[in-house]
Amino acid sequence: MRDYRYYKEVCTGLPMPFAFVDLDLLQQNIQSVLHRANGKKVRIASKSIRSVDVLRRILQANAQFQGIMCFTVPEALYLAQQGFTDLLLGYPAADGRLLESVAMHQREGRSITLMVDCETHVEQAEAAAAEYGVRLPLCVDIDMSIDVPGLHFGVWRSPIRSTAAALSLLERIAQSKHVVLDGLMGYEAQVAGLGDRVPGQALKNAIVRLLKRRSIREAAARRAELVAAIERLGIPPLRFVNAGGTGSLHTSSMEPDVTEITAGSGFYSPGLFDHYRDFTLLPAAGYAIEIVRQPRGDLYTCLGGGYTASGAAGSDKLPRPYLPQGTALLTMEGAGEVQTPIRYNGLEKLKLGDPIFMRHSKAGELCERFAHLYYISNGSIVGKTTTYRGDGLCFL
Repeated sequence: MRDYRYYKEVCTGLPMPFAFVDLDLLQQNIQSVLHRANGKKVRIASKSIRSVDVLRRILQANAQFQGIMCFTVPEALYLAQQGFTDLLLGYPAADGRLLESVAMHQREGRSITLMVDCETHVEQAEAAAAEYGVRLPLCVDIDMSIDVPGLHFGVWRSPIRSTAAALSLLERIAQSKHVVLDGLMGYEAQVAGLGDRVPGQALKNAIVRLLKRRSIREAAARRAELVAAIERLGIPPLRFVNAGGTGSLHTSSMEPDVTEITAGSGFYSPGLFDHYRDFTLLPAAGYAIEIVRQPRGDLYTCLGGGYTASGAAGSDKLPRPYLPQGTALLTMEGAGEVQTPIRYNGLEKLKLGDPIFMRHSKAGELCERFAHLYYISNGSIVGKTTTYRGDGLCFL
């Protein structure tokens, strides 16, 4: 049982606020990710982890975990220096100085695959590669959103929305002496990152499920058409075809052309991943804030805690009181930078100095607020590791 008393006893004496990873629940989430990947290679999204030691733990857990999807060039360079290999940049880079850094590392034998979705990206990579006398590997990002009347279902990422557009860019890469096509990526964010079992939203949930089913079909058809076209053109075989995310592991992995799936949030399982119909993950990461006031019998005010997630502003981006059961934020105040009032109607007798355990809405963003993560296992603190922040780094 991972109840309030369990975590309170385990964490007695730790200065608040602090963040933690429950290694036992992390291991169960690892097994869930592997099961839903249906034997496909799983690339870890570092943006959702943001700790070198946790990345190593996941990679070492099973040989099915291979490679990392990084979110910035400086982060990828840092991970390369830490000995990580098979690094794929998840987003394009337009800063020539950063691209030159990648080319320099390539010359030193540490390869990083760049993400591109237009000819300008290719030209910028070519210029850096030519200067350092190397050939840089590229991955082409394919748009996986869909359009229905009155709605763009998906996120605005790549401008490549057709096989013809993709082939035009692929042929441009094939003609270059300074870059080489390494792989394809298509991230169906509207499937992987959107819950479809949100309490109190029955109609919206039904619509989301309908649109997800259509997205899954169209994404599979789009990928299959493109891979077949590449084969007909005689373009050298791709090293990988990347797809999916935590929320679409079980569907993307069933596509025969997909060679690897990316997963990140599923390891920590933040609040936004509580509301998926097809799978359940365990809350492996969280943080504790300290009760410092009791303005009323059922209200407890904690110090700090206002760690809001990125994206469109809304209540779903707020952190969630997790334990003890019966806690809730106040609608008019939410979670604040210096204080967070909590309404509590439960069985525990809370007092000043007690912790309230919280969960961030997203995964890796929690680590931007803490220098360390405490490891919990089998009823004890078994270690402590640094986040990127604890390593003195801030990549975005």
